[in-house]
Amino acid sequence: MPDVLVAGGGPTGLLAAFELERAGLDVLVLERDARPATQSKALGLQPRSVEVLADRGLLAAIEPHVEARLPGGHFSGIPIDYSGLPTPFPYQLGVEQAYVAAAIEARLRTPVQRSAAVTAVAQDAEGVTVTAGGRDYRADWLVAADGGHSTVRTLLGAAFPGTSARFSLVVADLTLARKPAGLGDGWQLPSAASGFLLPLSGGRHRVVVAGEEQQRLDRDAPVTTGELQRALTAAHGPGIEVGEVLWASRFGDAARQLEQYRHGRVLFAGDAAHVHLPIGGQGLNLGLQDAVNLGWKLAATVRGHAPGGLLDSYHDERHPIAARVLLSTRAQGVLGVPDPDAMAVREIITGLLATPDAQRATALELSGIGIGYPGTLGRATDVPVAPDGRAVLVGAPLPAGWGDRVETRDGPEPRLVRPDGYVAWAGGPGLDTALPRWFGPPLESLVDSAGVV
Repeated sequence: MPDVLVAGGGPTGLLAAFELERAGLDVLVLERDARPATQSKALGLQPRSVEVLADRGLLAAIEPHVEARLPGGHFSGIPIDYSGLPTPFPYQLGVEQAYVAAAIEARLRTPVQRSAAVTAVAQDAEGVTVTAGGRDYRADWLVAADGGHSTVRTLLGAAFPGTSARFSLVVADLTLARKPAGLGDGWQLPSAASGFLLPLSGGRHRVVVAGEEQQRLDRDAPVTTGELQRALTAAHGPGIEVGEVLWASRFGDAARQLEQYRHGRVLFAGDAAHVHLPIGGQGLNLGLQDAVNLGWKLAATVRGHAPGGLLDSYHDERHPIAARVLLSTRAQGVLGVPDPDAMAVREIITGLLATPDAQRATALELSGIGIGYPGTLGRATDVPVAPDGRAVLVGAPLPAGWGDRVETRDGPEPRLVRPDGYVAWAGGPGLDTALPRWFGPPLESLVDSAGVV
């Protein structure tokens, strides 16, 4: 029996499984699809995500598929410069989500269980039973990373409040039989205009359209070649012709978030916990950071040395971050509405974002580099993570009793670094407080409480 089941084989679920396995747990990922996804979906890794993937040795497998290193991000199409960010990776990587997922999946010890759509979830005081693909699976915990239409969320009746979509867009992967010279030839940051084109691997293009026809059609209406042809002709003239539509989906600017990320022995991450307009390159990255924050805390809980409240701190730390992203993407959606009043606001915001302080603040937020948590002291990008998922203590002696949870290293700058890369202590008094706060009591206390000695 695995320690943890993960529902959903996208990047969030896969990285959660990777983090749990790194800490020595047995994990099984349940994925409804029979084969790995090939659709482009998300296309950008923000600097903080690049840091995390590089630190775990996952970036090398992704880099051959990188189409571009973009020097910044954008706020509703308004460029935001990343060049001054305090990171080894002051850029956004343009890469298809499928390659990110494949790189993580290739590193899992246990193969993903495919054709395993979740149909039932039951939990009790001892664990969780999940019915998927006609079979029952049992584990101590379940991580629900099964997307924006999460079956697990529906089965548990978890409250998912927020705002409904006000306008509709279509995203598609397609081939082009004809196009004007220079159009869609290189990677660039998107604009707010309909008809955005981006080249993908294998002669494909990504297109996003949001015209009058998209607002009239029902959300469940199939996306047709004719619809895409009309939208692209309107945006780029008669010199463009759609070849084959490989994948297409409708989406809107709905913004919803779970009230609680933990429901008993079920923890939600990624789009299962929050949905928003996919603008500004936030969704994939938000999910990856959920996974990294949750992984070490759930592993400590399973292994029995988590201090009280550690697992619940996953919600406490990540819920406000996603709430801010929802606020940001809602604002960006308003700035993209082709309405005279919205365009006036956009002009004002564009001017404000041209100022150095506003540029830097927005860059820190969009990139993930500026994200921190209460009780931590920023990121430690010069302290590689421990390969076995332990925390790292640099430049200071480790008191007895924490060696199973904390690795020690030499270094001139004393720091205690959590397994997700955030600094929990940085010299001076307080180490004896930080250790039990984040990593539980020393080993002898754990043994005593278990009645072994």
